[in-house]
Amino acid sequence: MKPLVVSLILFIIPTFTVAQNTDAGRVLFENHCATCHGNDAQGAGPMSQVLMIPPSDLTQLSAKAGGTFPISYLVAKVDGRVPLLSHGSPMPLFGPFFEGKGVAMRGDDGILIMTSQPIIDLVTYLETLQE
Repeated sequence: MKPLVVSLILFIIPTFTVAQNTDAGRVLFENHCATCHGNDAQGAGPMSQVLMIPPSDLTQLSAKAGGTFPISYLVAKVDGRVPLLSHGSPMPLFGPFFEGKGVAMRGDDGILIMTSQPIIDLVTYLETLQE
């Protein structure tokens, strides 16, 4: 590539942002996650008592990741890139519930991640819950 084209690409990519809707993320959380994780996201939802593996406290994700919110890991966990089993695993596959047009967001490692807008909204909402 020519140096000018490379410079333009490097200039444009860092400024790339995607719209994030925490209200939409909250609704998705209430409809798909709160049953296990609880309305307060601390892992004590109504289904938590019958699960073999207790749901994670989603308010402690940053603390468990050394103070950095684990965007890349969460996107992969929700959309199915992190292998999950439907039985005996900590969490069922939810990727199909959050399908949508492919969009990109910058992960905690600075690398762009392709996912769907609903997953971006859900992850953005979870970031607001961190203690």
